[in-house]
Amino acid sequence: MYRSTSATDRQRRFRSAHTKVRPTSAKDSQMRYLSRQTEQEPKECCPLLVAAIDFGTTYSGWAFSFKNDFDKDPTKVCAKNWTGDQLVSSKTPTCVLINPDGKTLDSFGYEAETKYAELATDELHKPWFFFRRFKMMLFDKMKIQRQVTLEDETGKRLPAKTVFSLAIHFLKNDLLKECHNQLADVLQEEDIQWVLTVPAIWNDAAKQFMREAAEDAGILRSKLMIALEPEAASLFCRHLAVQKGDEDMSLASFKSGTKYIVVDAGGGTIDITVHQVIVDGKLRELHNASGGAWGGTEVDKAYEQFIASIAGKDTFQVFKEKHMDDYIDLLKTFEVKKREISPQQPTKVTFRIPPTLTETILEATGHTIHEKILLSEYRDHVWFQSGKLRVDADVTRMFFQKVTDSITKHISSLMQKQSARNCQAILMVGGFSESKVLQVAIRNKFGGGMKIFNPEGASLAVLKGVVIFGHRPSTIAERICKYTYGTEIAHKTSENCRHPSSKTYSYDGEMHCLELFDKHVTIGQTVKLEQEQDEIISTPITDSQTEMYYYIYASTSPDPVLVTEPGCVKIGELRIPIPDTTLGKEREFGCRFIFGGTEIAVKVEDKATGEVHIE
Repeated sequence: MYRSTSATDRQRRFRSAHTKVRPTSAKDSQMRYLSRQTEQEPKECCPLLVAAIDFGTTYSGWAFSFKNDFDKDPTKVCAKNWTGDQLVSSKTPTCVLINPDGKTLDSFGYEAETKYAELATDELHKPWFFFRRFKMMLFDKMKIQRQVTLEDETGKRLPAKTVFSLAIHFLKNDLLKECHNQLADVLQEEDIQWVLTVPAIWNDAAKQFMREAAEDAGILRSKLMIALEPEAASLFCRHLAVQKGDEDMSLASFKSGTKYIVVDAGGGTIDITVHQVIVDGKLRELHNASGGAWGGTEVDKAYEQFIASIAGKDTFQVFKEKHMDDYIDLLKTFEVKKREISPQQPTKVTFRIPPTLTETILEATGHTIHEKILLSEYRDHVWFQSGKLRVDADVTRMFFQKVTDSITKHISSLMQKQSARNCQAILMVGGFSESKVLQVAIRNKFGGGMKIFNPEGASLAVLKGVVIFGHRPSTIAERICKYTYGTEIAHKTSENCRHPSSKTYSYDGEMHCLELFDKHVTIGQTVKLEQEQDEIISTPITDSQTEMYYYIYASTSPDPVLVTEPGCVKIGELRIPIPDTTLGKEREFGCRFIFGGTEIAVKVEDKATGEVHIE
């Protein structure tokens, strides 16, 4: 999908643009997707099992449900309980330990954390590859190269696709073990519909990267769907009973026309979107997902910067390099502690400090940690006693300030838009939404005029909702386009053209304008599920042309002219062979974009043969 093409190669395969557009008929709009889109969102086939992988920045997990169980109770979902450090949790840390060969997985999650810490204790960890919270590499990347690499905890690099694929492969096999235990190995590959989560604010390149990583992990393309995290959470909460402690509030009771905001607060990103209930309990997206890198990991970074400001940045880096096991433990203990921090907390908060950190500070600076505190800006707010830091509650709440301000400011801005006006509730889901600090920040800002819905077990809302989505993907009936989508074309140059002379080329003695953006759908446009856009006809640019290349582009502009403009990125391509060139430039090809699903599809029909190609 991201193969680079030389200028000469592009010019040889340009398509000639026509103004001939055939509107989508009622019959066309009801057609099922013929190839890839059918594979992503099957509506009629009923898989025996829907298997979901929630691949998170901080934590990951899996869940599944059988069709007969789903028909009885859609919320009846089987999810694994993970064990680590004498704790049992519904998700495991997104940590990958790869063998020194750089190709095979040793362990994942809690097990990976524990083994790497043990290796570090014995100073044997250097040849190994340990990756944590690497999902954020895909955030805000309009274009992702296949050869992109990731840096592990000690600075060594591996191909990103390898790391992602190994992680997905582990979660897939771990899920299958439990399924086979329940069905005594009678479950066949074609019986399983796989669903993989991605943040709604991710672009098409990031979604495609995750799809390819899942396929490399052994999941069949025809059995893989991509689910958007806030949509999945919204679906799950629509099936919940009335919220405890707020008997007049339930998403399930919302009538047709009701609007609400979904805030999916994860470890890496915050996804914020607006949904509306429509007929038959289905949902309509009213505003395309937005948000930013304001997740729980930013709070972790603030804590780490706080410790580094006391120890000294260079000293803290030495501690990390020499005592990796204690560094990991430092962050793990804060991960638990930050859930206890409350806006109303009047007392000090205690953080356990590894002895190796105090020793490193003394060796590197000649000062004790107590002396370093007195020399820092926190001298009146932080104390060191018996191997622990005692920190004023006001200081700990500052760790959250940047992200809570960003989130509430963004929601306020969103509510000024027409699509989000008159919303009746805010639905808070995702692991970070369980933070008392974030909950209070949103309630204080918006609780006066809106209901704040924070379901019990909010961290599992996405995971369980993904399973529901796998059984009923048609529940999300309408979505908003995040970008302007189109194809790259050429047309004959005329006196009315205002295109740069550098973008022209002569074909068979006729000058053509090149690299033009042929728009199929506009950013912000509403598209319905399975909706095919108007067909645009194009032809070969020369009589001897033996193939048609459709270069697919996404743009942040509502009306791009050239595919080379800023904010315009190629996201895919579709090659159509022309084995018989008899018709030459008279041969017609009809192109339609298919939207409404979590991924776009492009359908091209060779009018001479009736053959249909979809990517």
